[in-house]
Amino acid sequence: MTTQSTTDLRGLRAAVLGSTSGIGRATALALAEAGADVIVHGHRSRDRAEAVASECRQHGGRSAVLMADLGDRAAGDRLVEDAWNAWGGLDAWLHIAGADTLTGAGAKLSFPEKMDLLMNVDVISTIRLCRAIGHKMKAAGSGSILTMGWDQAETGMEGDSGELFTAAKGAVMCFTRSLSLSLAPTVRVNCIAPGWIKTAWGQKAPDAWQDRVMRETPLKRWGIPEEVATVARFLVGPESGFLTGQVVRVNGGVVR
Repeated sequence: MTTQSTTDLRGLRAAVLGSTSGIGRATALALAEAGADVIVHGHRSRDRAEAVASECRQHGGRSAVLMADLGDRAAGDRLVEDAWNAWGGLDAWLHIAGADTLTGAGAKLSFPEKMDLLMNVDVISTIRLCRAIGHKMKAAGSGSILTMGWDQAETGMEGDSGELFTAAKGAVMCFTRSLSLSLAPTVRVNCIAPGWIKTAWGQKAPDAWQDRVMRETPLKRWGIPEEVATVARFLVGPESGFLTGQVVRVNGGVVR
């Protein structure tokens, strides 16, 4: 699916954290399609990051790659400085990266290990890095920050994953609202709260989960990363200039 942007983001300098796959990759491409210059951030695979950057450049703008483990505070600090200095500042910071505790090695961790990973990567890095970049943007006179929440963080979900993700993403959503007040009126800060989006876990989810998605979602289907990316592009662009401190649900109409 292509996003078919009508938004002109030429000249906008953006960093998309967690942009080698899923929602982050779709968002990096959506911004590039609209004309933005995009810094692609990855953690483990530079090859995947370079591949996304190459796709971004096909739309005519600049793209660079920065690698960092967001669970490492020093690496996160360097990422902020390197991203800011790459093109003489940034206009948009999209903090989409999050720890994967549902697939791969992360799924095999114990509850306490998953909790530590999510708190370090999803919560602490979001707070530290968005504050740091936000202060730079405020001093520069403008900017937009986007964070990543979860629609069920406001209502709760049963089970280990529900307990973990509601705690982590609920913290991010509350922080977003507070940071928006701290940085207003110079820098806008918003959050996307996706619902059932078919990323890596959704593609392999058991039948019981597939049935649950159909049952709970009024639109009767999974969302796809490109649909979240379209909203992300809008929220950091000029057309959303009167939006800040908002948590925008992209969840197929689920009302809990």
